[in-house]
Amino acid sequence: MNHDSLPFGSRTRYAARMPTARAALIHEVGGGFVPGEIELDDPIGREVLVDVRAAGLCHTDLTMAHADVGIPMPAVFGHEAAGVVAAVGPEATGVAVGDHVVGCLVQHCGTCDRCRAGRATLCRDPGATLRGPDDPPRLTCGGEPVHQMVGIGGFAERVLVDERQLVVVSRELPFAQAALLGCGVLTGVGAVRNAARVRPGDAVAVIGAGTVGLSAIAAAAAAGAQRIVAVDLALEKLDAAREFGATHVVDSSATDPVAAVRAATGGGADAVLDVVGIEQTAQQGLAMTAPGGGLYLVGVMDPTARISPKLFGLIQAQRRIEGVYMGGADPRRDIPEIARMARSGALDLGALVSAEVGLDQIDEGYRMLHDPNVVRVVVAF
Repeated sequence: MNHDSLPFGSRTRYAARMPTARAALIHEVGGGFVPGEIELDDPIGREVLVDVRAAGLCHTDLTMAHADVGIPMPAVFGHEAAGVVAAVGPEATGVAVGDHVVGCLVQHCGTCDRCRAGRATLCRDPGATLRGPDDPPRLTCGGEPVHQMVGIGGFAERVLVDERQLVVVSRELPFAQAALLGCGVLTGVGAVRNAARVRPGDAVAVIGAGTVGLSAIAAAAAAGAQRIVAVDLALEKLDAAREFGATHVVDSSATDPVAAVRAATGGGADAVLDVVGIEQTAQQGLAMTAPGGGLYLVGVMDPTARISPKLFGLIQAQRRIEGVYMGGADPRRDIPEIARMARSGALDLGALVSAEVGLDQIDEGYRMLHDPNVVRVVVAF
């Protein structure tokens, strides 16, 4: 067991220590983000101290903060973070002081057979990136241990992260754009490249045109897909989908999305990516899939969600259903490639950043995400 997962009643108090940083803390399940000061331990082992310059607001953080899923409180959420390396632990070899880095929530050991095969999202020992039971906690607040969301806790001026959760990026990439590479963009692009493996001439349907969906659309266009159909309820998001490369758009609030996608693709899509993550869209996605094609479940679903495909139909039509976590990514392989994709003009990261807010405006930033004209809000430091 690591200190980040200690139950509240078993916590030990620790003396406050330097350095300190401002952070947005959640003190109880369902509570708001409260600005406060945290203390950070010195980096040990492969840990890296990062001065955060930008952190993306992702719905996953809000969902986890408001659900009683066993996360110890107080906690610092935020898993899309970009910044500058301020210090490194004695065993860190992959980054140096001054490097610009992106944090990624894919916790992986880097040495198991799956990691060596480029399948970091299936690592056998993801806890290797966290401190052990005999180590002091990375973060404290008034001497009390503070939990870091997925080992990052990016809603803070400084973070202490294992180097395996960091990727060095170009200094030319703006921090607000770089932060999105750690989750939303990586998930969308990775789903197209690593799971669906879209080829020139393919027909692709993407259900949901937020950050993940728009990134998937751009990746499908870059891969040479002939027809790319975006499906969403909001006309504003469908307009954005066209800008990112969609050849067809479907307003699912006004028309049958299955019939519309099948008509636009001549009988079904070779790859359907459901980035919404509810039973209805998953079932619709399967009905949109062409014989020989695949349905890729990208959006995080409720644990009780299920679909009921007719198995003979899957066999006869040779359709696939595949779960895709974090784009099936190897962060150190894929994030630099996505950054190059952005530099080439194939992916407009700037268009994904709709607004920037301060550390004390995170609750307001999440409210802004309800506006269909807003793609992603970023905390700027």
